[in-house]
Amino acid sequence: MAQGLIEVERKFVPGPGTEERLQELGGTLEHQITFRDTYYDTPELNLMRSDHWLRQREGSGWELKCPGAVGVSGTHTKYLELTSDPAIVARLCEVLGAEGLGAGGVAAVLGSLGLQEVASFVTKRSAWKLVFCGADEEEPLLRVDLDTADFGYAVGEVEAIVREEAEVPSALEKIQSLSSMLGLPV
Repeated sequence: MAQGLIEVERKFVPGPGTEERLQELGGTLEHQITFRDTYYDTPELNLMRSDHWLRQREGSGWELKCPGAVGVSGTHTKYLELTSDPAIVARLCEVLGAEGLGAGGVAAVLGSLGLQEVASFVTKRSAWKLVFCGADEEEPLLRVDLDTADFGYAVGEVEAIVREEAEVPSALEKIQSLSSMLGLPV
């Protein structure tokens, strides 16, 4: 299987005091950006029904989020993020049961795989980072993204990016701890 990073995350609905609480906890606002995401799937939504999310982010290229290993439950999820075209195409072919598409970028195989645009929207994001006191520099930072889409939907996400499966339990503990400090329901 193609190599990728493992994203461990917890989504939540941000409240009016979320940014202030992040500041109180020592969070640093890294940046605020606006971007367009376009999601692709089959007319039957075969990717989404199997918890795969193919998107093209304006200016950033393609990404396929795939479900992680079994065992992460509750309000936390774990995804493998594929960002190289060959890895994305290979996984798409596997999930959609297609063979023999050969080499080519994601855009080149959309039609062959029956993929079409299913959603496109603009998001405003405030990206925060936090380090817990006593955390050594080897440990992954926690990131908190606060997103508001152009159709009114708002979502927050606490996430840690790890390279190996063995790091997932520690990342989950940190996410749970920060979630508690933010006053999120368990």
